[in-house]
Amino acid sequence: MSTTKDRPGRVFYGWWIVGAAFLNLFFAVGVIFYGFPVFYAAFVDSLGFTRTEITQGFLLGFILVGLPFGLLAGIVIDKVGTRAVILCGVGFVGGSLLLMGFMTRFWQYEVLCVTEVLGYVLAGPIANQVLVAQWFQKKRGQAMGFAYLGLGLGGVVAPLTVSYLLRAFGWRVAIQAVGLVILVVLYPVGIWITRSRPAEMSLAPDGPTGISTPATNQEATPTKIGWVFRNVNFWLLLGGSFLVVGAIGAVIQHFILFLRDLGYSGLRASRFSTTLLASSLAGRVVVGYIADRLSKKNTIAFFYLTIGLAVLLLGISSGPLVIWVFAATFGFAMGADYMLIPLVTAECFGTQSLGKILALIIMGYSLGQWGAPWLVGRIFDASHSYQLGWKLMGAAAVAGAVAVWRVNPSRAD
Repeated sequence: MSTTKDRPGRVFYGWWIVGAAFLNLFFAVGVIFYGFPVFYAAFVDSLGFTRTEITQGFLLGFILVGLPFGLLAGIVIDKVGTRAVILCGVGFVGGSLLLMGFMTRFWQYEVLCVTEVLGYVLAGPIANQVLVAQWFQKKRGQAMGFAYLGLGLGGVVAPLTVSYLLRAFGWRVAIQAVGLVILVVLYPVGIWITRSRPAEMSLAPDGPTGISTPATNQEATPTKIGWVFRNVNFWLLLGGSFLVVGAIGAVIQHFILFLRDLGYSGLRASRFSTTLLASSLAGRVVVGYIADRLSKKNTIAFFYLTIGLAVLLLGISSGPLVIWVFAATFGFAMGADYMLIPLVTAECFGTQSLGKILALIIMGYSLGQWGAPWLVGRIFDASHSYQLGWKLMGAAAVAGAVAVWRVNPSRAD
C-alpha cells in the first residue's frame, strides 16, 4: 500500500478505513450479535439446551476472557495499532463458528462461546471505534455513524439469512457457512485495506497533513488512567452504558424466543427482528449527523431514555401493534447504542489513550450485554414469562439515560 500523501481531489483514505470498519462491524458484530440468536431455537430443540444455558455460554466467555483480553486489547491497540488486533479476532470469530457445526455437548458449546467472545472482543467495537476515532476529528460523528451502519445492516441481513440457511441446510451447515464467509471477507480487508493510524500513510486525521485541525492538548497528551478512575464522567459513562447496553442485549438475545412464545413462526419472528434492525440503520445515520452538531452526551441520553421507555412498553403489553411500535422505536433509538459512547469518551478524555479507556468502558457495559440476557433467561425459566424481565430492563435503561445525561465533558474531576 502506498504511503504517499493524498493528492488534491482524491478521496481521503480515512473513508476507506470507514469502509473496512463497516465490514468488520457488519460481520464480527452485526451478524454474530443479531444473527446468532436465530440459532437458539435449534439449540433448544436439537441439543436440549435451556434458555439460561444458551445465554450462559457467552456470559461465561465474557467473564473468563472478555474482561482480561478486552483490557489487554486496549493496551495493545494503543501500542501497536488496531490492524493486528482485528485480524487476530477475525480468526477466533470465524473459526469458532466452523467448530460449532460439530458440537454435540453443552460443554463444547461453552468452550466455543468463550473463543467466540474472544474474537468479538478483539475484532469488534473496541478496535473499530479506536480505528475510526484515530482517522477523524472534525467529522468523527459522521464517520462513526457510517461505520456503525455496518453493525445495523449486519443485523438486518442476518436474521432472515440465517433463518433461510436453517430451513434449507440445517443448523450445522448454516453456522459453518456463516463462519466461512466471515473469514473469506474480513481477512483480505484487514490485510489489504486496514491501516491503524493516518501517520502510516503520511496523513493526518481528516485529510492530508496540515489540513486537520491541530490537536488539543488533551488529544496530544496520553491520559493517565489513574486520573480517569478519579473522574466522575468515567463512572457515569460506565454505569449508564452498563445499564442500557444490558437492556439492549437482553432484548436482542431473547426477542425471537419471546415472539415464538406468542405464537409467531420463526420466519415471522425474524421479520419483526429485521424491522427492528432496519430502523436502527436510520437511527445510526441520523444520530451521526446530530452528534456533530449538538451535545453528544445529551443526544445519547435522549436515545437511551427512548430505549428504556420502549422496553417498558413491551413489559406492559405484547399485542401485535405494540410489537410493531416497539420494533420501530427501539430499533431507531438503538442506532445510538455503541457509536455515541466513543464520541463522548473522546470528548471527555481525548484520543491518545482512547484504546485503554474505551476498553474499560466496553468491558463494563459488556458485563451488562452478556449478563442481562442470562438474568432474563433465569427469570423466564422460573416464571415462564418475559414480562418481569422486560420491566426490569426498561427501568435499568431509564436509570442509565439519567447517568449519561449527568456527564459533563468540561469537568476536571
